[in-house]
Amino acid sequence: MIFSNSEEQAIESASKVRLLLLDVDGILTDGRLYFSNSGEESKAFHSLDGHGIKMLMLTGIPVGIITGRESNIVTKRAADLGIDILYQGREDKIDVLKEIITNKGIEAHAIAYAGDDLPDLPVLQAVGLSFSVPGAHPVVKGAVNAITTRCGGEGAVREITDFILNAQASH
Repeated sequence: MIFSNSEEQAIESASKVRLLLLDVDGILTDGRLYFSNSGEESKAFHSLDGHGIKMLMLTGIPVGIITGRESNIVTKRAADLGIDILYQGREDKIDVLKEIITNKGIEAHAIAYAGDDLPDLPVLQAVGLSFSVPGAHPVVKGAVNAITTRCGGEGAVREITDFILNAQASH
């Protein structure tokens, strides 16, 4: 992982995380959108990411999804992983963050978020710990606390969950 400031500061922030929120396209997937001739959409998710999400949730840290697109595939993946914080078709991601803070009673400084494009920027700037991936928009990469070494859809989320789990275990 590449840290924008100090790794120690990121570890300290990760030790306080009580909720992880994720974008989908570019974070949980490689960002490519596949459509068949009949208009059916498909996405590929990495099993390492799924296991990391489950491990984090087993420690009592919930995981949620905020995505600007709407997809039955994402609904199914979230259900398979036991994710019940799911917001789809919401470009106003900062408004979603505010709803989550109100509904869950978790302060922004105790939330981590991973996103890769400009609609994610307000949330990335509002939370206590922010992540992105190597293929992210340059503005986003310049605004986050850490950039994973793995790309979206290739284990980047597992890198994030492992980082949070290790930080929490060491504090």
